[in-house]
Amino acid sequence: MNKSLPILALLAISALSACQKPEVVVVPAAPAVVAVPGPAGAKGDTGATGSPGSDGATGKTGDGNTVIVIPAQDASAPASASASAPLK
Repeated sequence: MNKSLPILALLAISALSACQKPEVVVVPAAPAVVAVPGPAGAKGDTGATGSPGSDGATGKTGDGNTVIVIPAQDASAPASASASAPLK
């Protein structure tokens, strides 16, 4: 029993090393082709003028009742001087 495990290990190593491994061939990548623009050509003719767009619908006039909502002030926040000053 003492010698069977090392003998099996040696047999396994020799069996695995006898396998022929495929040779890996690395093909170098082709260099990237960079297109370089040539000189600018002659300028083309001006295009036709577009037609004017249609007028949008007129909005509804307000009724004159504007409501301004001032957010409530936190009790923990100190009152600012401008909020406590009387209006003139």
